[in-house]
Order: sequence, then C-alpha cells, then structure tokens
Amino acid sequence: MNDKFQKAKELTEKYGQQHLLAFYDELNDADKEALLDQILGVNFELVEELYNNAKREEAEGIKQEGEITPIGCVVKDSMPAEELDRYTQIGLEEMKAGRYAAVTMAGGQGTRLGHSGPKGTFFIDIEPKKSLFEIQAMRLAKKHEELGVYIPWYIMTSRENDGATRAFFEENSYFGYDKDSIFFFVQNMLPMIHNDTGKIVLCEKGKIKEGADGHGGIFTAMISSGAMADMKKRGIKWMFIGGIDNVLVRLCDPCFLGYMVQSGKLIGGKSLIKRDPYEKAGVFCMRDGKPYVVEYTEVSDEMANAKYENGEWVYGDAHILCNMFNIEVFDVMGDKGLPYHTAFKKAPYMAENGEIIAPESPNAYKFEAFIFDAFNFFDDMAIFRIKREEEFAPVKNKDGEDSPATAKALFEGCGKDIW
Repeated sequence: MNDKFQKAKELTEKYGQQHLLAFYDELNDADKEALLDQILGVNFELVEELYNNAKREEAEGIKQEGEITPIGCVVKDSMPAEELDRYTQIGLEEMKAGRYAAVTMAGGQGTRLGHSGPKGTFFIDIEPKKSLFEIQAMRLAKKHEELGVYIPWYIMTSRENDGATRAFFEENSYFGYDKDSIFFFVQNMLPMIHNDTGKIVLCEKGKIKEGADGHGGIFTAMISSGAMADMKKRGIKWMFIGGIDNVLVRLCDPCFLGYMVQSGKLIGGKSLIKRDPYEKAGVFCMRDGKPYVVEYTEVSDEMANAKYENGEWVYGDAHILCNMFNIEVFDVMGDKGLPYHTAFKKAPYMAENGEIIAPESPNAYKFEAFIFDAFNFFDDMAIFRIKREEEFAPVKNKDGEDSPATAKALFEGCGKDIW
C-alpha cells in the first residue's frame, strides 16, 4: 500500500468520505494516481464547514445583514476634458514606469455558447474573426506600441482549461505579444457536496465533481500560484482585473488608472447605469458604511425601483467586473481569502452500485467566492461610471441578450476605436 493511498484512506475515513475510494481497485494506474491527487488536494475541514453553513442557510434563509445605503461615484462624461487629460497622463506614466498589470479571469468553458473549448478561444464573427483572447492581446499590443513597454498580463485559467489555454496561445504565437510578459495561473477548485448526505460528489469511479471557486478566488490563487510574488518582483503597484467575455473591456485604461492614483483609494470599480430595475447585475452600495455589492438575486423590489426626485436610480450603478486594485490590498486581506456563497445545482453522481444518477432537481451544493466581497475590507472605494456602449459587451448567451451577435454589433460600433 503506497503512502499516497494510505494518506487518502485516513483522510476519507476521518471525514466520513470513504465512498471516494469505493471503486479504487477497478481503476487503471493513471486514474488511481489522479484520484489520489484529487483527494489529497481537498481541504476536508473546509468542506465540512461549508456544508454545515449551507444547511444552516437552507434552514434559516440567507439574510441580508447590515444597513444598505447609496454609494457615491464620479461620472466620466461629466468631467472637464482637461481633468480627464490629467488623469490619462498620470496613468500613462504609471504604465511606462512598469507599475501596472492587467489580469484576465478566463477559467470558464464556452459551453453556454455551444463551444467546446475554453471561453477565451471562442471566436467573434468580426472581420477578420478574432478569438476573445486575441481581442485582449491586441489591446495590450497597442499599448506596447504606444508606450514602448510590455504591460504584464496575468491570465487565470482553471484546472479544466489550463492546458488547452496554454496550447492555444502557443499555437497562435502568443498573438505577437511578449511571451515572458504573460503569466498563467490556475484557479482553485472546490468539490460539490450532496445536500442531503454531506458526501462529496463522485461523478465517475475515479473522479470527484469539482467546481471553480468563483471570481473571488482570484486572490488566494494569485498568492498560491506565485503570480503575486511575480508582481512584487516586477514592481507592480496597480492591477486591473476583468473577465475574458467582455469584448469591449479596456485592459489598459490610463484615465481610470490615473484617477485611482489621484483618489488615494486602494480599490476602484467601473460602473454603468442599469438598463432596467431587474437587470441581472449586482449594484454598488454601502453596507454599514463600507463599500459593497448586492447581487441581483438579493436586491429587493424596493431597492431595485428606488429613485431620486430627478428620476435617477438610487441603486443604479451596476458592477461589471472591471475593478482596479492596489497591490497593498493583498496585505490588508491576508491569505485567508473571501467568504464562500452557496449555489444549489443539479449534479449527476455515482451511486454505491456504480450507476450514474442524473437528478431531476438540484441535489448538490457548489461554493463560490465573489470578488466584490473584497470591497468590504475597506472604508471607501472609487466608483468610475462609464458608458455601457463604450466598454461593456459581454458574451454570455448563445442567442439574444449578451450574445455573440450583440457583442459583435457593439464592437463594430466602437470597439475598433480602443485597440
């Protein structure tokens, strides 16, 4: 009996998860090794804690704690041209000095788009066609041409798509960008748990069903992967964190960076006015006097429809996953990471007899951290309101709203202006 197996056996017995090894003897050597690695990579104590929290939430309901009040913002279009120019020059100087990095969250697959690979490898039907990764790479390349320096680009993948993402970049010669200025790191994963039994879901005889730990997991992933150490080695002071699926995202916006530098605040976020009371986007606010984002699923009807006398939304600044962080944020937060939120999902699982059961209703808990929970560590943050049509064209659905078709239309309208 090898040491790995013995350790896995002891762990599963200690936490009542022996079923994970039930089919071990039926696996080939490679699958045995992969299963043992998965088991030894599980934080069983955390899993137990998350399950107990989920059951408590299920019994008591999720409570929105704290006093929610509006948050202030600056509106980019209302600023005088000379002020915008001043911020832009400050931002450009930071970039030239090597104190700025771009971070892209790209751990997802393109399943909802009918695409079998990493979401970043999905092509938008512009002329000529470009992948989501290439669109972001070309914006970075443009900034290199302008400044004469390469902006370091950190790309968070997942265990599921890391290999395919790296291969895609290599096959495409890194889209002409400097290979040494690109740092891939892998997002952490958490096992899914049966809601009734507390058992970790085994989806195949040799495989635990896992899910990425959400965009809020980027902080712990950057630390554990060495990405944060690399940033400090390079002298990075500011980082922009955005998603791969926004074809209009401005990875290197010197105006936003300059505003952040001048604001004296360690965190900032771009916002846009929600298009209707119930748009599926969280909204910026204050909770107990600290910056916060209320997820759209937790926004009450009263909060969603509240307006000032002038007709503007009281809670109208939507969070669009375009955030700026000073590197000092990591020192304030430490390495413990953010709290996890529970989602209830349908997860096919392997029964004791080896049969795969496809549930008709949700049967398992999935756990995710949200990046905006980091905001609550601080007393204030900068909210920089921009125009939707200039900076936000997400690709989330195969058809209809926020689809490749709508993103293409927005890109062709102004996307080429921000290469």
